[in-house]
Amino acid sequence: MGGNHTQTKFIFLGITESPYAQTPLFLFFLLTYIVTLVGNSGIIILVRVSPILHTPMYFFLTQFAFVDICYSTVISPRMLADLLSEDKTISFTACMMQFFTFAFFATVECHLLAMMAYDRHVAICQPLLYVTIISSHVCWQLVASSYLFSSVSAIIYTWSVFGGSFCGPNHIDHFFCDVVPVLKLVCSDTHRSEMVIFAFVTINVVSAVVVILLSYISIIRTVLRMCSAQSRARAFHTCSSHLMAVSLFFGTVFFTYLQPPSSHRNLDKVVSIIYAVVTPMLNPFIYSLRNKEVKGALVKCGRRMLNQRQLRRVLSSRT
Repeated sequence: MGGNHTQTKFIFLGITESPYAQTPLFLFFLLTYIVTLVGNSGIIILVRVSPILHTPMYFFLTQFAFVDICYSTVISPRMLADLLSEDKTISFTACMMQFFTFAFFATVECHLLAMMAYDRHVAICQPLLYVTIISSHVCWQLVASSYLFSSVSAIIYTWSVFGGSFCGPNHIDHFFCDVVPVLKLVCSDTHRSEMVIFAFVTINVVSAVVVILLSYISIIRTVLRMCSAQSRARAFHTCSSHLMAVSLFFGTVFFTYLQPPSSHRNLDKVVSIIYAVVTPMLNPFIYSLRNKEVKGALVKCGRRMLNQRQLRRVLSSRT
């Protein structure tokens, strides 16, 4: 993979050229990355140790948190190092692998959001068949198929971006190896590559959006037929966290990847920061602060840890 290229390395121009802004940005993004790791790891651990959260909904949430950790890690450590370093070079192979890994996990996240919408659809519209339709076996099949298709998509994206000839400038006007900044450095005609990328992004994004829209149309119809206002409120509250995550992810993806290359501007860096750095940090808060079951499980875990600590103190005092 990599086609005919003469460049052995690229140089990132980064987020900003101002030396005064780099240290504050480093501190901000370091804090963001730490919160991302702690928040998403906390979600995974909480679901694993809390029996009340052993449901398909939270199984998908743990996968979602894991993917957030992974694709944030693909970007953030390198970006943090570049903010404090004058040498912002990256090898051709490392750039290609960074892009492949990011494309893979971003595509998986796209599919997971669709699966979570379908899960909510079955839970609300077909509650009596929920355990049968969304069984543990089905959950693993859906996730495995998502990883498989995302691998194929990422390979195609990477070949389309890095399969051309890089014989000119090697400065990437970005803070990571993304589609548009890298394609600008290709000497050969990129029209075919752009069409292939656009087609596969459209297939992944539009198919996920269609599943999400159809799921929520069915959910809305079912909820409106409910007699109890409390039941309607509970159903909408269950879906609100997912809708916020969908809006954040797909809003930035549509802006970045489903527009003509000629319309890309410097604002793309800001949008890239939102979906690659900020959104993975926000997702744990979206799913925990607005979810009574997660908050309840967190309180129970806290009480359990406190009781265990008090028991140890009592035992140690007796000995």
